[in-house]
Amino acid sequence: MLSRPYRGVFTIPVTPFQEDGLLDLDSLKRVVEFCIACGAHGLVAPVNASEFSALSDSERTQVVECIAEVNAGRLPFVVGSSGVSKEVAVQFARHGADHGAHALIAIPPYVRKPHLDEIRRYYEAIASAVDLPLFIQNHSIGVPMSSTFLAQLCCEVPNILYIKEEIAPVTHSLTADLEACGDHVEGVFGGQAGKFILEELRRGGAGTMPACEVTDIHVQLWDAYQQDGDSKAREIFNRLVPLLNFESLHSVNAYKEVLKRRGIIKSAFVRSSDTCPLDRYDHDELDILLADLNDLLMDFATLN
Repeated sequence: MLSRPYRGVFTIPVTPFQEDGLLDLDSLKRVVEFCIACGAHGLVAPVNASEFSALSDSERTQVVECIAEVNAGRLPFVVGSSGVSKEVAVQFARHGADHGAHALIAIPPYVRKPHLDEIRRYYEAIASAVDLPLFIQNHSIGVPMSSTFLAQLCCEVPNILYIKEEIAPVTHSLTADLEACGDHVEGVFGGQAGKFILEELRRGGAGTMPACEVTDIHVQLWDAYQQDGDSKAREIFNRLVPLLNFESLHSVNAYKEVLKRRGIIKSAFVRSSDTCPLDRYDHDELDILLADLNDLLMDFATLN
């Protein structure tokens, strides 16, 4: 399970909070067990779907330590080490390496937009500080990077072995990455909540990194594609699309509400301010969406 190259559903545990906004590590432990029970192929945190930018440095390290303790080496754990500077990113990378990380993932510095030479030094610093595989996350929250530049980084920095591609049009970006990087990468993963997973897989994508609220469905989709190609996987995907559309509107609010309804976390409290809280109409819609997916959802309560 820990062997490379990494493939499959590398799911992102959310960061649960109590109603007062403080970390809820007990719920986080349940989230990790849920992801593993669903058959996830890897864990990725803290990153965007984990609300990493709303966490203090201390909270980020607590999240990593908690996930690593519960995971106990069962799945590859890709630790988010993004920082506002290379010095900060190196600190998070070293902490991750000391606490169960099998790999690292980082977007470029995301407060002040750096130039390309600075981005190169940023990734070189992370890679030289810790001898672990490194994912470059290409996302608009950082600095969008061309496939040509990504290929240069992959050629020049030995530890950069993977890309998580999320720059629109994502599917075209993924293909361009694979063509530009060739054998210098072990895989290019998709993101964007898994909205384009089937096309990404047809183009040679290594897997997907979505939030964890329906990891069981994502794994069923992955397994179906590996066994029978597009047909059965598309049936599952088509059933999932309405929920994906809902999540496109509501982001972390939706992820957490689903997890709360499934009995995984106690509170759907969100720190991120990029979306509005769900209103009663949203809750009614989510009732319908989850009912339509009920036969695909694992009953986690029966496993605990």
